[in-house]
Amino acid sequence: MANALPSNLLDESLGGSSGGGRMILVEDCVETSGAFVVHHLLKRALNSHSSDAVVFLSFSHPLSHYDRVLRKMGCNLSVQRDNKRLLFLDMLALDHLDRNRGKTSEDILIALYGEIQKAVEISRSHEARHHITVVIDDVSLMEVDANGSSDLVLDFLRYCCSLTAQFGCSLIALNHGDVYSTVDQPNLLLQLEYLADIVIKIEPLATGLAKDVHGQLTVTNRNLRVDSGKSRSRIHNFQFRIKDNSVEYFYPGSKT
Repeated sequence: MANALPSNLLDESLGGSSGGGRMILVEDCVETSGAFVVHHLLKRALNSHSSDAVVFLSFSHPLSHYDRVLRKMGCNLSVQRDNKRLLFLDMLALDHLDRNRGKTSEDILIALYGEIQKAVEISRSHEARHHITVVIDDVSLMEVDANGSSDLVLDFLRYCCSLTAQFGCSLIALNHGDVYSTVDQPNLLLQLEYLADIVIKIEPLATGLAKDVHGQLTVTNRNLRVDSGKSRSRIHNFQFRIKDNSVEYFYPGSKT
C-alpha cells in the first residue's frame, strides 16, 4: 500500500499512514454506513502497483459480497485470493467457528489470532511482500460472536495491534459507534479510539438529508511527527457522495 498515490481527499487525509505499523478505526452509524471506506481501503491495499497482501476477517459478509462490490471498483478479489495476496477468513461459516465442537468464545478467538499471526508470518517470509494489512469487518459483530464479552474482543484486538509493531502491519477495523449510544461508559468504543492511530468517523449531515451529499467524514490522524520531533494530530473534515462504482469526496460548501 505504500506505493498507492493519493487520488482523493480521503487518501490525502491518510497521507503515508497506510505504509505500516498503524491502526485505522472506521466508525460509522446506522444512518450512514462506513462500508464504502472499508472497500476503498481494501482496494488501496491490493492496488496493482504493489505486491502487498491482505488478511481479511469477516463477521459481516461472505467473500462473494466483497468481490461483487470491489469488481465494480476495478479490483477482482477472487484473482487476488488465487494469487495469494488475499486470505479471507469467513467467520459466518459454522465449520470455521467450530461452534459444533463445543469450543468457547475465548478458544475461538485465540485460534483465530493464531491463524492471522501465521498468515502474516508466511506473507512476510515472501520476498516480494512488502506490507500486510489486516482488516476486521466488523468489531460489533465480533462482540456478538464472543457472547457480548468486550474484554475478549479487546484482548484480541490488542494482540492484533501487536502485529503492527512486530511486523509493521496495518490494522483496519470497522465498528458501529451508535451501538453503544445507550451505554453510560462504552468501554470497547473508547478503548478502540485510544488504540487507533487514525479514526475515520462517518456521520450523516448535521443539516439532514441532501440529494447530492450523503454524509460527512472526519479523519483524525494522530501521532504525526513534525520537524521538532514532537507528535501532533491533524483533523480533516469533508463530505461525500456515493456513486455506482466510486465515491466522490469534497469540502463542505464546494458542491453546488
